[in-house]
Amino acid sequence: MIPMIDISGTKYLLFEKRSNKLRRQPGEICFPGGKLEPGESLEECALRETVEELQVSPQQIELLGAGDIYISPFNLLIYTFIGIIRDYQDTFGADEVEEVIKVPLGFFQEYPPEKYESKLIHQLPEDFPYEWIQGGRKYPWAKGSHDILFYRYEDLTIWGMTAQIVKSAVELMEEYGIG
Repeated sequence: MIPMIDISGTKYLLFEKRSNKLRRQPGEICFPGGKLEPGESLEECALRETVEELQVSPQQIELLGAGDIYISPFNLLIYTFIGIIRDYQDTFGADEVEEVIKVPLGFFQEYPPEKYESKLIHQLPEDFPYEWIQGGRKYPWAKGSHDILFYRYEDLTIWGMTAQIVKSAVELMEEYGIG
């Protein structure tokens, strides 16, 4: 979920700083989210995770619509939804969230992310059966790269998948006149 809140007429994106108790990506800045449970729709998953992590009621969330699908170069598929949380009181579940962070939507609209290109390395196992493919060891493997984005707001760094999701969501919001 890409949650927005309104404070005195200004829209903010609401982020979480992941708890340092978590095994994966402790201390990183992200949005609420998690794994799909059996029988659950993607939308239901986004709402459930947001309710759990931000300790809000489902009635406080107005879902505006689906965002883009993010496909990482590491076989991770993330379905995003953009929503507004009404009457948010800075609540969160301390098991997963260390703190919540509010960044004005206007910041992302005004400042593009910094971009760094990461080369994807093609590394085959030692026992790869080159004799089975045309060209063998001289096969012309495709090369690729992946842009790693960074937003720096005050003393915060929002980067990686979260920055990619922010960039995409802000572009969609501008396209559809949200914000």
